[in-house]
Amino acid sequence: QVQLVESGGGLVQPGGSLRLSCAASGSISSIYAMAWYRQAPGKQRELVARINNAGGTNYADSVKGRFTISRDNAKNTVYLQMNSLKPDDTAVYYCNDYFVSRSWGPGTQVTVSS
Repeated sequence: QVQLVESGGGLVQPGGSLRLSCAASGSISSIYAMAWYRQAPGKQRELVARINNAGGTNYADSVKGRFTISRDNAKNTVYLQMNSLKPDDTAVYYCNDYFVSRSWGPGTQVTVSS
């Protein structure tokens, strides 16, 4: 079972940037689509972005044009570059297999505040 560990979160001012990483304990090359999700306090977990093995991507409307998802199968890592961050982006961010939900990692906290 592939284990996923997220990192790269932190406190950032509005308009700032962060780059999140999701490191897998095993190969992700056979995983067709990987995704980033987020969960804000008192809200349900929501899909932020996904990427397939061909490099095709999809984004939530709320992050289009600001976030970029990428994957490096050789490093078994998925990334989320977040630019122009807003307070509404504050949440715990998680990654997972998009089609076959695996055990959730601990997530990484992103706080956007002045």
